[in-house]
Order: sequence, then structure tokens, then C-alpha cells
Amino acid sequence: MSLGNLEVSGLQWRKASRSINNGACVEVAPVGGQILIRDSTDLNGPVMLYSGRSWHMFLAAAKTGRFDPDRLGRRSRL
Repeated sequence: MSLGNLEVSGLQWRKASRSINNGACVEVAPVGGQILIRDSTDLNGPVMLYSGRSWHMFLAAAKTGRFDPDRLGRRSRL
């Protein structure tokens, strides 16, 4: 699937349920087993495309705290 011919305006975009309204959010939309991600403050800006597997691996790592700032400071590599 190419982003060039994908219409993103009609998709079901959503933000995290714990998101606060400070404008520092991303939105995600599932499309054909893949995940699109965009900046919620720039709805017409760039969109990134990830495989469903990559997205689930990222979520699993985030839930364990792998990307928490205090942990990142102690690690040399992710």
C-alpha cells in the first residue's frame, strides 16, 4: 500500500485514551493490517506507515517502560 494513493481524511483516527488536550499527541488509524500515524496538530502533514507487527512490538516495549526517560538515561542502546 502506497501513501501516495491513500486517502487519509476518511479514516477513523484516534488518540490515546490518556491523552491530554495540550496538542502534544499523535493519532493512529488502522488500514489493511497496517497502522498510520500522524501529528494531531498537523492533520494535513506527513503520515507514517507501520506494519501491524511493528506497531504491536512498539506498544509492548512502551508498556514495559522501555522508552521512559529515566531508563533511557541509563542505557547506551535501545
